[in-house]
Amino acid sequence: MGIKGGKPKSMTDAPLHYCPGCTHGIVHRLVAEVIDELGVEGRTVGVASVGCSVFTYNYFACDMVQAPHGRAPAVATGIKRARPENVVFTYQGDGDLAAIGTGETVHAATRGENIVVIFINNAIYGMTGGQMAPTTLPGQVTQTTPYGRDVKTAGNPIRVCELLSSLDGVALAQRVTVDNVKHVREAKKAIKKAFQYQIEGRGYSIVEVVSTCPTNWGLSPSDSLQWLRDNMLPHYPLGVYKDVGEEAKE
Repeated sequence: MGIKGGKPKSMTDAPLHYCPGCTHGIVHRLVAEVIDELGVEGRTVGVASVGCSVFTYNYFACDMVQAPHGRAPAVATGIKRARPENVVFTYQGDGDLAAIGTGETVHAATRGENIVVIFINNAIYGMTGGQMAPTTLPGQVTQTTPYGRDVKTAGNPIRVCELLSSLDGVALAQRVTVDNVKHVREAKKAIKKAFQYQIEGRGYSIVEVVSTCPTNWGLSPSDSLQWLRDNMLPHYPLGVYKDVGEEAKE
């Protein structure tokens, strides 16, 4: 009898350390499954940045590089330009990509750097104690917004896919989530398309995963999923914001 649902070859045997209910583990598996299915493990290089994603290199069996906070797109750009035959992806959180790394993100995208960006949006700084992030929702309580985010003083949240979809160098900008089986399948399909687009040389691809942070939200794993559905998805609608492959068919 064959094994069903085994661990992807592109993941290590290290036990995941993430908090109960955190969706990092699901996304890790999807990325690893895609690497396996495309047969590119031996030439894939992942770039982990700072935040909860700093531990990503413990879990992927491909080569991994650690980048300074927010600089993963710059590091990935250097790797891809020096070794264009490699498949290069970054794995970043919202405090990393949309705050200190905004400049690197926007310019890598507008240059059309041929990399894949996996962007975890959980609307908060997860690793460093739960401060307000650029993606924190209006009225959302965090350690630095105890009365809720006031858009009059803190501004409105950044919608990354909408922002990047306006740039010519972007091949794919898609927002997904992994709160149920249907959405997990859609997320994997988006991640696989992003990797395929890189292999085809189409340019910059970003897959934004609307995610949970039960610990810093102060919710149980199941309640955090419902909070995501009730609060995050209305503000961050799922969908394809740019896809050069589909546009070419029209």
